[in-house]
Amino acid sequence: MVVYLVGAGPGDPELITLKAVKALEKADVVIYDRLANEEILKHAKGAKLIYVGKKAGEHYKSQDEINHILVEEAKNNSVVVRLKGGDPFVFGRGGEEVLTLLDEGLEVEMIPGVTSAIGVPTTIGLPVTHRGVATSFTVVTGHEDPTKKEKQVKWDYTADTVVVLMGIGQIKENTEELMKYRDPKTPVCVIENGTGPEEKIILGNLENIAQKEINPPALLVIGNVVDVFKQINQIK
Repeated sequence: MVVYLVGAGPGDPELITLKAVKALEKADVVIYDRLANEEILKHAKGAKLIYVGKKAGEHYKSQDEINHILVEEAKNNSVVVRLKGGDPFVFGRGGEEVLTLLDEGLEVEMIPGVTSAIGVPTTIGLPVTHRGVATSFTVVTGHEDPTKKEKQVKWDYTADTVVVLMGIGQIKENTEELMKYRDPKTPVCVIENGTGPEEKIILGNLENIAQKEINPPALLVIGNVVDVFKQINQIK
């Protein structure tokens, strides 16, 4: 019995790894979330499919329920694939699921995925680092666990580029916090539905981006690399 914890990539079904495809092809059960493009499930012919997706304000299954499903399916099947959008260890609660499985004495193998934090900007020609412009970047969640007693995100990052995931619901609050440490005119690029057919790019700055019409799922790239994106794509 083995559980493969698999990253599905940022959305485009062609951006899944070959190793992930091989795991899906031999799966008895696939437990998948909302961000995993369902075209990817075609690789798991004959497997039982269990949907456990989540989105802001609406959880089809709680994390405890997902952990329970994982354990039960792993005990009753030879090969279980837990398919998660992006990379399972980048704000995907992959670590929690691995620890649960290991506590039950179950074998786990991790297969990385292309995280949206760099995969999505790259596909539109937005480098998160660029010589002479940005030598560092940080990836941060824009939506912390509301049960925390104290917030861990302080927004005083010194990295040249900041990529914010899952932050559209709190975009006004998050950009206000960032403006305490950065110029309000710092360029911002928002990418909705990255790598998908409904992809949309919205440009602005820290001062005005929250005033624009933006719908999740989307990520924010903040920093002067946005100007490099404009050069690459000949946007004035």
